[in-house]
Amino acid sequence: MITFEQSLDIIRENIAKIIYPSHPDQLYAPIRYILDLGGKRARPALVLLACNLYKDDVSDSIQPALAWEVFHNFTLMHDDVMDHADIRRGKPTVHKVWNENTAILSGDSMLILAYQILAKAPADVVKPLLDLFSKTAAEICEGQQLDMEFEARQDVTEEEYLEMICLKTAVMMGACLKSGAMVGGAKMTDMNLLYEFGINLGLAFQIKDDLLDIYGNPAVFGKAIGRDILCNKKTYFLVNALRLAGNEDKKSLLNWLEASSYNENEKIRGVTAIYDKLLLKQHAEEKMKILYEKSLSSLEMVDLPERKKTVLYEFAKQLMEREH
Repeated sequence: MITFEQSLDIIRENIAKIIYPSHPDQLYAPIRYILDLGGKRARPALVLLACNLYKDDVSDSIQPALAWEVFHNFTLMHDDVMDHADIRRGKPTVHKVWNENTAILSGDSMLILAYQILAKAPADVVKPLLDLFSKTAAEICEGQQLDMEFEARQDVTEEEYLEMICLKTAVMMGACLKSGAMVGGAKMTDMNLLYEFGINLGLAFQIKDDLLDIYGNPAVFGKAIGRDILCNKKTYFLVNALRLAGNEDKKSLLNWLEASSYNENEKIRGVTAIYDKLLLKQHAEEKMKILYEKSLSSLEMVDLPERKKTVLYEFAKQLMEREH
């Protein structure tokens, strides 16, 4: 069995081998830039680890894993444009280094590149992999659209928020696991259980991201703290604050959301104080625990010896304890 660190080494080694056209460089340089920024590489690693549950040789899963990593970074490149984000993984975002038009077009090229890489998977699984990939890509776009629509609403429910982050974030984690299991030759029941493991873990992962945006260490988190607050982004915290706040706190919160001119640090402190008063950090941690336990329940039902699943149990635990 390979370890998570070994899977990351395989991913890093093979990302470095991706060959890009040399011209026009302005189109492909941003792709190299964002992929060279690193990141957690958790999604492609899960492809390899899921394959390894069923096969000792994971080489057939490398191309699908790379395809998911390229696709994931394509979504980040476009998200940063839509969110007007300045920092990604501690470095300037692509549209800040180049410009928005370049980021959009380079992102489009990354999507095409992801499909080209995926097509290099073993012939007997290319069709189901492409079907899963396309379905997931469409769901992620749906999630992004909901995210944008929520910006104009102050009545988003927790259920709607969870649906949005499921589409925008969790489905990719589930699909990566299912892709690896598919290449490994798993039976459909196991593939679906691993998908559910990824879905619930992905939901917990996003809520943890929301939490770290408020309470994380910016030097470790890799992004500016409080960015979601400044952007009035509908997070697990804001959705529940609007639902639970009393009259005075809700009025204060709405004033911050509607303000067109403000001191950024004051807004972050003011909104965070409302979150603290409503004990939303504890609320979020409890929700994460519920989702984490649901994910483990699915993993337990995968029809394999427990020792084979140890690396995925460890991965899930580390994801919940992460600080970035």
